This record gives sequence, structure tokens and C-alpha cells, in this order.
Amino acid sequence: MDTERDTRPVNNENSPAPRERFYRRERQSIPAAREFTKAALKDWGVPEATYDDVLLCVSEITTNALLHGVPPGRGFRLCLLPCDDGALRVEVHDSGDGEPRVVPSAGESGRGLLLVSAVADKWGVAERDPGKIVWCEFAFAVRELANAPRTA
Repeated sequence: MDTERDTRPVNNENSPAPRERFYRRERQSIPAAREFTKAALKDWGVPEATYDDVLLCVSEITTNALLHGVPPGRGFRLCLLPCDDGALRVEVHDSGDGEPRVVPSAGESGRGLLLVSAVADKWGVAERDPGKIVWCEFAFAVRELANAPRTA
């Protein structure tokens, strides 16, 4: 499993506070995660025109966590991290094993990370004990988040 340590600071005085929420292993967690993300973007003053890519990636990586990364009786954590450089990082922490990968010619399912790799500026997988963190990042947020109001 490739790992990348993100050493950029988050949550300085110029960036909004990170947001995170835990979700149980159930279908309604996916739309709830999208709504949570949408509310955070709105609170941060990010223009609605930029929501679709972020919400698509949140849907895909939380669905992957639910289907492949969360053992019965467990859940996953969604973290939204505005970085000092203005980028927005989305992380999904789960306790499952296995290594997520892009499947270039999947059928009706299995295209989630292919979509994430096409839409996000960067994405990757980091180790966690137990499990992993699947993350993606959006550099477009630089201008929007730098001017956003700070909310808790």
C-alpha cells in the first residue's frame, strides 16, 4: 500500500476549522455524508458551482468504505480538511483491510476510484491501524477557502 504523509498544516487563522463526522455501516450514511459535506462547503463560502466534484468524490469514497472497508459492526469517519495552501482535502478513514485501486474497465460498479482520479486534483491511500485512509484533494478551493469566514 502506498502511503503519503501530508505535512501541510491545517486550521491556521486563515483557514476554516476542519470538520469530521463518524458514520455507521448503513446505506443512509452515504447521502448523510454528502449533506454534511455540502453544509460545510456552504458554511465556508465555497461557490456552489464547485460543489459537484467534491460531492461526487465524497459519494464514491464513502461508498467504497461502506462496501469494502467497513467490517460489520464498525463505521467510517469522513474528514474535511482545509489546508493552509487553500486546498480542500477529503479523507475517509475505515478499519478494513485491502488496498483500493482504480479499475479501468469495470462494469456497472467498480468505477468509483476511476471517477475520483479523473475529478480530484490528487488522491491516494494512507495506512491506518487498523485499516486505511482514502483521500482526495481539490486545489480549486485555494481562492474560495482563503476568503471564507471561520466557523466551528
